[in-house]
Amino acid sequence: MTILAQPIPMPPLPRRLWWASLAVLAATLTWDASGLDRAVMQWLADAQGFPLRHHWLLERVLHDAARHLATLAFLALVALVVWPVGPLLQFGRWQRAEVATGTGLALVAVNAIKRHSLTSCPWDLQDFGGVARYVSHWSWGLTDGGAGHCFPGGHASAAMAFLALALPWLASTDPGQRRQGQRILVGVLIVGLLLGMTQTLRGAHYPSHTWWTAVICWAVALANHAAFSWLRGRWPTRPAA
Repeated sequence: MTILAQPIPMPPLPRRLWWASLAVLAATLTWDASGLDRAVMQWLADAQGFPLRHHWLLERVLHDAARHLATLAFLALVALVVWPVGPLLQFGRWQRAEVATGTGLALVAVNAIKRHSLTSCPWDLQDFGGVARYVSHWSWGLTDGGAGHCFPGGHASAAMAFLALALPWLASTDPGQRRQGQRILVGVLIVGLLLGMTQTLRGAHYPSHTWWTAVICWAVALANHAAFSWLRGRWPTRPAA
């Protein structure tokens, strides 16, 4: 007789997650209103541009190679919906579909916003040898004279999209599984911040772009989790024999 792993239950998310989400949103808005984005970029560059823009570690490893690795990770996650191994054996089919769908939707959301954004990258600004003038990304419909399509941080989303992976564990009633979810959450945030910092050092994104990527990906993950919880309630998985 084959013994199957017990799927993690899907109760409502703890209130502390909602409070933490609001705190991160408030911190991001505060940073946005502080004007520190421009101060950071002026510290990193001058009229000749960003000296680290083409640094081999930042450009070839932490940008190009990391992007390819993130693509492979997402494809592996999609495959694990059908053929789960390791920790994902703790997931039911609905939960495996949830993390893959949430990750994919977060990537789509960030790229859709970027596609319609008129905000140019810092390296396009006149202050740093480009042609664009600074315009806040909140000035919707107002062009800055540059190429645009630079808000939020797309490279950071290669990691931040995987925030959806933590939610089934974070929502569990089991303390050990919640701790596992916390480790996943912290790990994804660290990698996402590293990728975002890479692009800030190169002049591709302001620090706020990375934070807004995290907020967007987390919001998508929460909405996706709520939707899958509802779907699972309407069409519960039949217990294995």
